[in-house]
Amino acid sequence: MDALVQYEWPGNIRELQNFVERAVILSSGTVLRPPLTELRNSARPSSTQNGHGGSLEEAEREHIVGMLKETAWVLGGNQGAAAKLGIPRTTLRYKMRRLGIPRQQA
Repeated sequence: MDALVQYEWPGNIRELQNFVERAVILSSGTVLRPPLTELRNSARPSSTQNGHGGSLEEAEREHIVGMLKETAWVLGGNQGAAAKLGIPRTTLRYKMRRLGIPRQQA
């Protein structure tokens, strides 16, 4: 709750609404487990200091790598990265190839 209150919500109520919807979709069972890593990653200053921020592709790559690390590089299954990202395993593998993310072992 503290992380939600302290976050600045630059996208205003729509960003909060989308965040809560993602949390509901990604949570299993009756306990809501919001993806707080998204808030922490957003709160960090951009890796590029030229005022343009990072590209969408860079953000997607960081998000996928973060989820892969969180799931010990497990792609499939109920607790795998693909399920937690809400995409099919084949799509995750395609995105990994497109973004140059090598397959690693836990």
